[in-house]
Amino acid sequence: MNPNTLHKISYGLYIVASKDKKNNLNAQIANAVFQVTAKPQTIAVSINKENLTHQYILESNVFSLSVLTTDATMPFIGKFGFKTGKNIDKFKETDYILGSTKAPIVKDYALAWMEAEVIKSVPVGTHTIFIAEIKDAQILDEEAEPMTYDYYHRVKGGFSPKTAPTYVEHLDKKMEAKKMTRYVCKVCGYVYDPDEGDSDSGIKPGTKFEDLPDDWVCPVCGAGKDEFEAE
Repeated sequence: MNPNTLHKISYGLYIVASKDKKNNLNAQIANAVFQVTAKPQTIAVSINKENLTHQYILESNVFSLSVLTTDATMPFIGKFGFKTGKNIDKFKETDYILGSTKAPIVKDYALAWMEAEVIKSVPVGTHTIFIAEIKDAQILDEEAEPMTYDYYHRVKGGFSPKTAPTYVEHLDKKMEAKKMTRYVCKVCGYVYDPDEGDSDSGIKPGTKFEDLPDDWVCPVCGAGKDEFEAE
């Protein structure tokens, strides 16, 4: 079987957010989302069982989904995709509202959002598929372009974390190695390419790693320069 075949399936990039019984909030990046039915309007999302968001959805049976735009920065994606809510408050300095279900709805870099109530949970190996009925939905920006997972890989230079349903160990490691043209973060795998710089941090293309400011940090996980290693 050719596992590359699965890469031909279209994926997006979303923030899934939920709350627990005590109204603590958490959110994460997800890519495996699809509409199930039109009447009633239902969607399904696949969440790793190890993630805190998974625990919150199980407790509250509600979640929100924010559709990210191509403008979403790597530090923003890193906060929700490569850091755990067990260690940081992901909603600090995040623009969000509480929906009718009391689930948090992230508005930063979102072109649309929806909130839903879970009607069925299907355990599948490392993940659970949550099937939910949409309770509300709004479009925030008609002109913005949604970020596809292909765009995230090809343009943003990102890759699949190990908890993603699309992660394939030998393929993602090979892709990561291919991108290691200069320096790679030992914490999250982000690759600093001098040819591209780091526009989100104001680093112009052509800036050597050695010439980066001493206080420059990984735009994904926040690790310092000493956590990077040469190719």
